[in-house]
Amino acid sequence: MQEVFYYSNRLIKSVKSTFERYLLAEINWDCRLIEILGARGVGKTTLMLQKAKALNKEKVNQAVYLSLDDKLLFQNSLVDIAEELDKFGVNYLFFDEVHKYPLKYKGFDWSAEIKNIYDRLPGLNIIYSGSSALSIYKGHGDLSRRKSSYKLNGFSFREYLKFNGVFDRTKIDLQSILVNHQEISTDITSNIKIIPHFKMYLKYGYFPFYNDGPDFYFDRINNILNVILETDIPAVSDISFQTTFKLKKLLAAIASSAPYVPNLVKLRNELMVTDQRTLLKYLDFLEKAEVITSLSQKVKGNKIMQKPDKIYLANPNYFYSLSIHEEIGTIRETFFESQLRLNHKVTLPPKGDFLVDDKFVIEIGGKNKTSKQIQNLKNAFLVLDDIEIGVANQIPLWLFGFIY
Repeated sequence: MQEVFYYSNRLIKSVKSTFERYLLAEINWDCRLIEILGARGVGKTTLMLQKAKALNKEKVNQAVYLSLDDKLLFQNSLVDIAEELDKFGVNYLFFDEVHKYPLKYKGFDWSAEIKNIYDRLPGLNIIYSGSSALSIYKGHGDLSRRKSSYKLNGFSFREYLKFNGVFDRTKIDLQSILVNHQEISTDITSNIKIIPHFKMYLKYGYFPFYNDGPDFYFDRINNILNVILETDIPAVSDISFQTTFKLKKLLAAIASSAPYVPNLVKLRNELMVTDQRTLLKYLDFLEKAEVITSLSQKVKGNKIMQKPDKIYLANPNYFYSLSIHEEIGTIRETFFESQLRLNHKVTLPPKGDFLVDDKFVIEIGGKNKTSKQIQNLKNAFLVLDDIEIGVANQIPLWLFGFIY
């Protein structure tokens, strides 16, 4: 156990706590089983280490962090390690990258082991994280009735500004933006020139690691995508190398023309996939891994088996990383959808670009965009780029980056 404590404490002590993500304050840390999901690279590990650091300041060694691809777990099971740590007075176990846990017994995976720890050791609180691709994996242990699940997005525009020491403002709910946007944007823009920072965010702001090496930012994003396609998805879906190659081709096709209106017959021919259900399954893999987002006017029954009406990349930084051409209209729509989807239902309306919470029609555009496409529609708003302050139903696009 000394080795476990050594590596855990080294990582916990090294993490900086000068900036904390929005989710840290939203999690109910009194829950005994907490699940933290999110795309690779958004900061799940840092969040867990920050919480462990705060707990260990209250009581020495009451929190232990362990990545489940650690060599210690090649021979030792989670249950065995948890039982030993419980004897040492540990109260909180932080398990990172659970989908990488090496299986010890057939039919007894990481989720079954965590269930056993939860049931056997009531004095332990368990916090685990993994790629959102986990939702395509059915674990052998039923944790649904025990866990509290949380989602960590990449940086919002608000968090990006705060992280870089530019401007600090609490989050603003959707209703306040729609009703009081002129007053709110006037207040914010009286403190900073917002548009240049917004343009930087669209290109470099979604992932927390930009400042670690700006010249290599897109290289790191491409590495993340490769790990997702080559490691994360295969780890939870048993797909072949050939299928991984097809996923890469599919992503390239989407990136080249997002928002992508899928032609399934053409895609099947390009990828040499004979079964439409298989192609839809590939799209579902990419969506659950938070590489893409699919939107439809209405979702009925099993979404996996339905053709999406439009497909977007999951965040605007992916677009700059994958695409040669800067399609500003696409980037604007991608930004809006990426900020709203965390806490709101976003679908496609008959008219306009987005329907939010089955109520608000949103049309996205540049500063010269007119209301022609949404005229005479109830609860319709024109969301415009390159303006600091809006008027009436015209709202600055950047302001929706303050929603979380």
